[in-house]
Amino acid sequence: MRNLLDYQEGGTVLHHLNPIAKLFIAIAICIAAFAARSLVLLAALLVLDIALGFAAGNGKNTLALVKSLGIVSIFLFALQLLFVRSGTPVLLFVTDEGLRVAATVVLKIVDATLPLALMLQITRFNDLTNALVSVVHLPYKYAFTITTAMRFVPVFADEMAGIMEAQTARGVEFDEKNALAKVKLILPLCVPLLISSVRRSEQIAMAAEVRGFNLRSRVSAYKRYPFAAADFAAFAVFALVAAVGVVF
Repeated sequence: MRNLLDYQEGGTVLHHLNPIAKLFIAIAICIAAFAARSLVLLAALLVLDIALGFAAGNGKNTLALVKSLGIVSIFLFALQLLFVRSGTPVLLFVTDEGLRVAATVVLKIVDATLPLALMLQITRFNDLTNALVSVVHLPYKYAFTITTAMRFVPVFADEMAGIMEAQTARGVEFDEKNALAKVKLILPLCVPLLISSVRRSEQIAMAAEVRGFNLRSRVSAYKRYPFAAADFAAFAVFALVAAVGVVF
């Protein structure tokens, strides 16, 4: 997980875009994904996400993330088939409407997740934080909170994996075929993860306080983030993508 969401050095056009333009691209695709109802359009957005990953030089990570999301998607797909009872029966309890709804839900989630992950792969968190403050005029406290939350998603995932490995070494078997039994084994591990998360949060708060966190303002950053022609082109193209998703 850490490798899939870590910043990847590169010299592509996407890497050189303004951080706000990158954020806009991710948000625009998310809007198009959640607004669209056409399976064809959702499939086209998936192709666009993968194409952007290859354009950023992160094609391998993008495909790996699609594979990881596919595991979760199978579970969501099965749930939709179980609970959607409207439509014409196709096979046993499965209906054509259930298949359509299941495919729509899965594609929406994958389409909305990939651009956000890509933005993290091609944008330094410091640049994103400073751009939100200097360009969007978001208060530094809120910008820092947003980027810190995104920064620690892979960190907490790694900590959870470490806790599970420690429990496996003590004889706990997580390779349960029964989903409920596996959930019962994992739930108690949330306690040490919560404790480590609180401890880490306190350490970050103390470090930020020592470095003058409360004194930061929009003019504190030494780096500026002007918009270039490529940024305006990205705004125009992906505003159109969002509009197409909303209309269709």
